[in-house]
Amino acid sequence: MKFHFLRTYTAIHKIAAVLLLNIVFITTNANAQLNVDISGVGANQIPIAIASFADETIAPQKISAIIKADLLRSGLFKVIDTGITISETSTVNYVEWKSRGADALVVGSIQKLVDGRFDVRYKLLDTLKTTQLSNMSMAVQARSLRTAAHQIADDIHEKLTGVRGIFATRIAYVNKTGHEYRLEIADADGEGVQIALRSNDPIISPSWSPDGTKVAYVSFEAKKPVVYVQHLPTQKRTVIANYKGNNSAPAWSPDGSKLALALSRDGSTQIYIVNADGSNLQRLSHNRDIDTEPQFSPDGRSIYFTSDRSGGPQIYKMNLSGKEIQRITFNSNYNISPRISPDGKSLAYISRREGRFQLFLMNLSNAQEQGLSNTNKDESPSFSPNGKYIMYATESGRRDLLAITSIDGRMKQYLTTKISDIREPTWGPFMK
Repeated sequence: MKFHFLRTYTAIHKIAAVLLLNIVFITTNANAQLNVDISGVGANQIPIAIASFADETIAPQKISAIIKADLLRSGLFKVIDTGITISETSTVNYVEWKSRGADALVVGSIQKLVDGRFDVRYKLLDTLKTTQLSNMSMAVQARSLRTAAHQIADDIHEKLTGVRGIFATRIAYVNKTGHEYRLEIADADGEGVQIALRSNDPIISPSWSPDGTKVAYVSFEAKKPVVYVQHLPTQKRTVIANYKGNNSAPAWSPDGSKLALALSRDGSTQIYIVNADGSNLQRLSHNRDIDTEPQFSPDGRSIYFTSDRSGGPQIYKMNLSGKEIQRITFNSNYNISPRISPDGKSLAYISRREGRFQLFLMNLSNAQEQGLSNTNKDESPSFSPNGKYIMYATESGRRDLLAITSIDGRMKQYLTTKISDIREPTWGPFMK
C-alpha cells in the first residue's frame, strides 16, 4: 500500500486458536459500562431549573436525574437544582423561578399503573413569558424509563434551542478486552450497553443503517475481512461481501437500499456499490492506486472517499457513475476518513499535522477548516444525527477511548471503560 491507515483494513491480526462467536444480544457486566467525563460549555448557556418529579422514587430510574445529566452533557444548559419536588399539576410561581435565574422550569410526576408500567408525565414552562412550552405523557415498562427520560430531554432541547436533541439515539463501537472483540450498542450517554457480536478476531468499521435496525461491519472471523449486515432485533446476519482479497469500509446510502464498499477483488482497492442484501455489485472507481473509505453524501448523489492517486492520501468526491471526480482536501499531505454532516455542508476527517493525527472540520462552501481536537491519534469520526456533535476514537494514557466534541470545539466528552479499549465508533440515526 502507498499509505497506511491508523487501523489498516488490510493488516491481518494474529488469529486466536479458538473462535468465540456469540450473536446473542445481551447486556454487559458493570465493568463494561461507559464512563463519561465532560469538559467545556457552549458560548451561551440556557439557565433551566429541573425539579424532582413527584413520586419518582417508586421507579427504578430517577427520571429527573437522567434529564439533568443529558442537558448538562450537551454543554448548552446551565442546570439549576430546585431542591424540591414539583408535579406537573402544581401551581407554579413564575416570578420566583425567574428571580432565581431560571429561564425555564421542568416539572413532572411518575405513577405506577395496574399493569406494571409507569406513567411518566412532564411539563416545560417558560418563566419569562409565564407560559407552558411543552408537555408529554407516556406509559412505559421499567426497562424503558431511561429512554423516556432521554425523550423528554430531547423535547426540552428542541423547544429551547430549535434543534432536535440526540439523547435518545444510540451509538455502536468495538470494545476490546484481552483477545476478545465485542461489537457493542449503547445509549448516547454510554448507558444500557448491549453486545451484538463477540469474537476472538477483529471487528472493525461498524456503520448504522438509516432506520437504526441494522449495523454493517467487517469481521475477521473467517480469517479474512468479510462485510456483514446484522439485523439487531433478530440478530440475523447476512454476508454482503466475501470476495477475493479485502472486503472493507461499508457505508449505507441515505435510503438504506445500498452499501458502498472498498474491495480489492480486482487488484488494487477500489470503490463499489452493492444492494443491501449483497446483490448487484457495481464498481465505481477505476484507478491504479488505492480508493477506499467511501461515504454517501446526504442526498445520495455523490460518494466521498479517500485515495492516494495524488501521491498521498487525500479526500475526493465523485458521482454515482464514478465520474466528475474532485479533490476536496489540500492543506496536509495526509487526510483520511471523510464523514459528511447530515446537512451536507461540512466534512469531518482525520488529518496529520506535525506528526499528530487529529480531527478537523471543513466548511464545504469555502474550504475553511478548523481543528477540533488536541489529542494525537484520532480516528473514525462520526456525526450525531443532528449534526451538532462528532464522536471519534482517540488515545489517552495508552488507553483507547471515545471522545465527543461539539462542532465549534467548545464542549468535549470522553467515554471510557474500566478494563478495556474502545474504538471504531458510529453514531446511530434518530429513532422513529
